[in-house]
Amino acid sequence: MRIGVDVGGTNTDAVLMDGHEILAWTKQPTTADVGAGVSAAVREVLRSGCVDSDAIRAVMIGTTHFTNALVERSRLSRVGILRLASPSGEALPPLTGWPQALVERVGGPIFLLPGGYEVDGREIAPFDAGRVAAAVAELRTSGVDSVAIVSAFAPINATMELRAAEIVRQVHPEARISLSHEVGRIGLIERENAVVLNAALSSLGSHVIVALERAIAEMGIAAPLFISQNDGTLISAKQAATYPVLTIGSGPTNSMRGAAFLTGVENAIVLDVGGTTTDVGVLADGFPRESSAAVDIGGVRTNFRMPDVLAVGLGGGTCVHLDRSLYAADALPEHALRLGPDSVGFRLTEEARVFGGRTLTASDIAVAAGMVQIGDAAALPTLSPMAIETVLSRARAMIEEGVDRMKTVRGDAVVIAVGGGAFLVPDRLGGASRVERPPHAAVANAVGAAIAQVGAQVDQVVDYDVEPREVALARLCDEAGARVVAGGGVPETMLIVDIDEVFLSYLPGRSAQVRIKAVGDLVLATGANSAEVREQFYV
Repeated sequence: MRIGVDVGGTNTDAVLMDGHEILAWTKQPTTADVGAGVSAAVREVLRSGCVDSDAIRAVMIGTTHFTNALVERSRLSRVGILRLASPSGEALPPLTGWPQALVERVGGPIFLLPGGYEVDGREIAPFDAGRVAAAVAELRTSGVDSVAIVSAFAPINATMELRAAEIVRQVHPEARISLSHEVGRIGLIERENAVVLNAALSSLGSHVIVALERAIAEMGIAAPLFISQNDGTLISAKQAATYPVLTIGSGPTNSMRGAAFLTGVENAIVLDVGGTTTDVGVLADGFPRESSAAVDIGGVRTNFRMPDVLAVGLGGGTCVHLDRSLYAADALPEHALRLGPDSVGFRLTEEARVFGGRTLTASDIAVAAGMVQIGDAAALPTLSPMAIETVLSRARAMIEEGVDRMKTVRGDAVVIAVGGGAFLVPDRLGGASRVERPPHAAVANAVGAAIAQVGAQVDQVVDYDVEPREVALARLCDEAGARVVAGGGVPETMLIVDIDEVFLSYLPGRSAQVRIKAVGDLVLATGANSAEVREQFYV
């Protein structure tokens, strides 16, 4: 048995699963102390499922804490940046284009040092160990404990980043180190942005993971803890503490993976309707489609693995702006209604009219239309059929536009509606062949966490004139598979789920950037003892 948990900004959802069967599920309020909310949710599913804690073989958790920290500019560490790319890499300094408030919160000493490589592997300048050591000593003196190291074209050759990291460990043993080649793709500025964000989150990452591990242990669960990451797969708690930025897109990703599991549909558009927004994502062969362009995180351009998601300003708590004098009107002026983008969010059960509040929300309209039964319908004001239909038409148009924007091929697509506000999605949508509403849709995110597999990705530039294409692809597939097994995957279940080749015309020969993604079931599925698994992956 295993437990899947998704910690959102409003609710913490949890499911208890035995194989493919959902034994129990719950929604609990998210707490300021992440461990308390997770503990409450896990205790409830254990109680509802009548299962003892020692029967649990694994716990999988997805959390929005790191995303919220970036958006709120809170709980972030100052970061010292070592860029190994001089002299050619000095034209655009680190943190260029960042929001000023984030620069003031995160920005620490910056060092532009000799080093890095050209795209063909030639050195830009020799590595200068003395200057790196001097820079690290200055970071230690200034009290900066989070260090981001980035070298030009490190995804092709990471040698200089690794040498710099070793010097940091010697000179500043207390420092938390983030290496760009382990986070981002080719593209110096976006990769540097990603690794600086990771370093800024490193202290919070350690705190959150410790809190989660403590909450699990206090309930007598000896099973290992895994964290869901941006591509719908799992990493160990230790890895998540080191690279929290790899988990910040896990919320919508978990929902999409859960939607695929609950419906059996592997290619579809998923609408995850929450309290504030509707996240529109695309399932491709059962996994979220990854963004191929730079991704904006908290106002910063990055290029690491993230799901391709469009956020639409419609959710259960979305405010309906309509003058009270028009509530019962048989006709509405064209500009009399505004739907969102503001929302009552987690205050829905306090401020919505059906819960005795004073704010008219999208959920109130859904109750008035008979689409859902929540709260007290008698508490609603008198609303004319015209007013109700106008709001619902506006919501439908917003959803249809989001679906159309995420399509990459012509024709209608299967749409899966999940999330606590899925009742806002009508049964018929323009551009949709059908709308699926799976059981347990309200906790699809927790289901997605519970069924997640171990994943790994290899990203390299290969010259097919030097290494034949078939040989290169086989080597990279083997490397991706080995990473899956090393991360806790069952070798017999390892599967290559994506191969992406981009030929690089600006390089000599037949060079291509190759990305290969592999997944595998957790080794726990073989019946291994929880203590043995913990020893294998955590000692």
